[in-house]
Amino acid sequence: MLRRRKNKIERKEKNTNKFVGTLDVSVRGVAVVVCESLEEKIHLENIGQYLHNDLVEVYVFSRRKKNKYYGEITNLLKREKKEYVGKIEISDKFSFVIVDNKRIHVDIFVPISMINKAKDRDKVLVEITEWKKNSQSPNGIIKKVLGIEGEHNTEIHSILAEYGLPYDFEKEIKEYANNIDTSINNKEVFKRRDFRNELTFTIDPVDAKDFDDAISFKKLSNNSYEIGVHIADVSHYLKPNTILDKEAFNRATSVYLVDRVVPMLPEILSNKACSLRPNEEKYTFSAVFTIDNNKVINEWFGKTIINSNYRFSYEEAQEIIETKNIIIRKEVSLNGIEYSVSSKVKEAVLKLNDIAIFMRKERMKSGAISFDKKEVRFNINKQNEPIGVYVKESKESNKLVEEFMLLANRKVSEYVGKKIKKNLFIYRVHDLPDESKIKALKEVSKSLGYNLDISSRKKMSESLNKILKQVKGKKEQSLIESLAIRSMSKAEYTTKNIGHYGLSFEYYSHFTSPIRRYPDVIVHRLLEKYINKENPLGHEAYNSACDHCTQREILATKAERDSIKFMQIKFMQDKTNKKFNGIISGITDWGIFVEIVENKCEGMIPVRDLKGDYYIYNKDDHSLIGKKNKIKYQLGDAIQVQVKHADLIKKQLDFILAE
Repeated sequence: MLRRRKNKIERKEKNTNKFVGTLDVSVRGVAVVVCESLEEKIHLENIGQYLHNDLVEVYVFSRRKKNKYYGEITNLLKREKKEYVGKIEISDKFSFVIVDNKRIHVDIFVPISMINKAKDRDKVLVEITEWKKNSQSPNGIIKKVLGIEGEHNTEIHSILAEYGLPYDFEKEIKEYANNIDTSINNKEVFKRRDFRNELTFTIDPVDAKDFDDAISFKKLSNNSYEIGVHIADVSHYLKPNTILDKEAFNRATSVYLVDRVVPMLPEILSNKACSLRPNEEKYTFSAVFTIDNNKVINEWFGKTIINSNYRFSYEEAQEIIETKNIIIRKEVSLNGIEYSVSSKVKEAVLKLNDIAIFMRKERMKSGAISFDKKEVRFNINKQNEPIGVYVKESKESNKLVEEFMLLANRKVSEYVGKKIKKNLFIYRVHDLPDESKIKALKEVSKSLGYNLDISSRKKMSESLNKILKQVKGKKEQSLIESLAIRSMSKAEYTTKNIGHYGLSFEYYSHFTSPIRRYPDVIVHRLLEKYINKENPLGHEAYNSACDHCTQREILATKAERDSIKFMQIKFMQDKTNKKFNGIISGITDWGIFVEIVENKCEGMIPVRDLKGDYYIYNKDDHSLIGKKNKIKYQLGDAIQVQVKHADLIKKQLDFILAE
């Protein structure tokens, strides 16, 4: 009997054997339908004219076969996408596109009249226009020629096109943005709280151009402090329902690729009018806190104007924190010249850091989860060639900014949802971990000598944090961290608040990055309405906006990961046969994923290249075991590999065991 998930509503008509689900096709062509309402996947023997990720209706046969349920697709409800990136092959009378996505197992036929000046073997964006009955391949037209396969810009543009992420702004959008009045005028200034004479600074990455946030610091007479979190007032310039607003909503997020940023807003706003650059008057939307003995005793939200005194890099702020000195050495200085800050600035940075450390400890005590995320970065030359790889470290200066942004995001959300009790707001929520995955993590942890207590939400967080600390530097670190991350739910935007599990916040929203995130723009607009005693309309439209922004964030994240993978392969191209020390970062029944220790590049050793035995995949402890020799490969194992092949076209980095 098919098991329905708890609290899930079955979406079907009269026939009890019909279900709605998403078609999932593996790289190797194995097809299943995943239904929200069912625990089991429905296996298919053929998929006909349906494609990976299509929303379909499936008829499930009543009998099980080899302990699996089988069925057939009876109806297409929604085609997930119609545009694909691929390589065009042209003959005299016809052409076809071989799709890059390995989960798409058909080529797309394109009439010669529809190739849009493409040349043989060009990388293109193709749109499926029809799929004739009884035809094995769909028909399509070339929407865009991306360039010569393998060239740097072609491949980067292909990544954006694959996920439907726009690259440049249309001419009319640029013209509209360039005609916005970005001047500071007295009438507007009069409406705002003035922070222009307060000590204010930004702390950002060395290469940042869009400065969303600034922090002001003032010591009060009673040993308390007034700390302002000032956020670029994007909504002052970005008016609802304009062509620019519609474009920003469509994009929903800036996309951060390895060698470029694809902004949500045109440069006139993102890098100029809204960017909180030093010694320039800027309109801001602020959260201002009075803090006494590390606790918030008063808060204020509203429109402001600032004039930032300093633009610090994280490295410069870190220098002040570490040395407790006013001198910034030339080695860390943004302009390469040694300089000094005032003692007032030093005091501000050090006090802000003390408060941030306290707030972080309090978060951890209340049950926040602490994952030590490793972000891969590249040193790139003028030809966009990667000449070095490094891992971005998160130091006290990074955490200082993070804690005050978290404070502003949380307090804004609490103000709307808890204090003035408004029904409509955009929350950033994070659900409890997946029950089955957290139980699997508990079992694996137990087998390695660690106790994961899942009896309550708080105990689970506390024991997980303890385990994550205990495994640092040990063989099992990779396995435990990987399983822990996989067990977590994905954060999303919604109008229904359920809290943020990972941060251990009852209320949380995104308020601090409106230059690069559209949900923050919506939050600014709603907060302004509530401050002005107005009520917004159109609850359903906000639900739809949340879904859209969540999906665009997912696509942007995938594009970012693909660009990192592309650059890693490019970096490894000239290192064929070179030996590297690695750590097993993933295990499947078809291969071993290995991350190189010195540069974090990840490749795979296919099972077929593990010579001398037949290896069996054990899903319980994520290992491959030799049938005869009993040699075991497991997540976290140290292993030495050689680069077999680095293929930029296929986006594959293949390793073999070092001899």
